[in-house]
Amino acid sequence: MERLTTEERFWSKVQRGAADECWPWTGARCKNGYGNFRVGSLKDASRRTALAHRVAYELEYGFTTENIGLDVDHLCRNRLCVNPQHLELVTRRENLRRGETLVGSEMDRDRCIHGHVFDVANTYVDRQGQRHCRACGRERARQRR
Repeated sequence: MERLTTEERFWSKVQRGAADECWPWTGARCKNGYGNFRVGSLKDASRRTALAHRVAYELEYGFTTENIGLDVDHLCRNRLCVNPQHLELVTRRENLRRGETLVGSEMDRDRCIHGHVFDVANTYVDRQGQRHCRACGRERARQRR
């Protein structure tokens, strides 16, 4: 029996469609909804589990994304999609900003909850990387006094 290559095994778990459509991953999944794939053979010491969309990017563009410190972002927002045309390398910050999460929505805000503008003069960032409004801080200090 002839063994399949890693690339053949990978693409056998993908429901391919037209170039502009999502190509859903039909193999194993993580708890967070991303596809999971075992890279390497059973006897290979470097065998590892990788996210399917990262493997798709690596197979299409020929380099490992983990080594360059960038994330592979789904432009289509579909976690199971492995269509290389729907994937883009971005920084972690950009990937978080684009996400449909609390972090993403906070990063896009240009004003605090009281309407003060987040600009250079009115904003400071704490040790955890969170933005704070200086005008609101002054108001809280005034009320404490």
